Amino acid sequence: MIVRSSVPSPFGRKVKMVAKYLGVYNALTIETADTNNPDDTLRQQNPLGKIPVLILDDGRKYYDSRVICEFLDSKADGRTLHPTESDARWEALTLQALGDGIVDASILQVYEKRMRPEDKRHQDWVDYQAEKVRRALDDLAATPPSLTGDLTIGHFAVACALGYLDFRFDGAWRAKYPALVTWLDAFRNLVPAFDATAPDA
Repeated sequence: MIVRSSVPSPFGRKVKMVAKYLGVYNALTIETADTNNPDDTLRQQNPLGKIPVLILDDGRKYYDSRVICEFLDSKADGRTLHPTESDARWEALTLQALGDGIVDASILQVYEKRMRPEDKRHQDWVDYQAEKVRRALDDLAATPPSLTGDLTIGHFAVACALGYLDFRFDGAWRAKYPALVTWLDAFRNLVPAFDATAPDA
């Protein structure tokens, strides 16, 4: 199986981290994709032109990271990150949505600065996205996700979100959210794949 992604992609990192944790990483070949290059085959593999994309041996293609992670989970023996019990499942998926949402809002801030000339940037838009991140971090810090039971896909999504804030925003969140710093350190100890999949690893 092939995963098309890029080293800095937080969603690609989530897929790789999940694959390592589930013990299926060695079944994957990681190939770099360039979302900005119209000649890259990525746009044939995912018409949205987004990463990551999973390409199966028979040519089937799955995207986005949520779909890929659940597919990999279905192929793993033993561990699972997607609970089947109703309440636990919805809690895990909601936590994943929160973590992925932090990444989405953060990427939009990065793209505003990267893709637009300085005189065409909209600070109100950047502030709007930053406010989403702040509210999400406030919510997480008030009750950090428990790490005492089974880990779920939600834990991985939140860890990737915090890792992306470290990578693209110089860890500015850390001063205000010491409880989340402690949480991420505990997650890293439980999941060595977090450090192994870091963009600068």
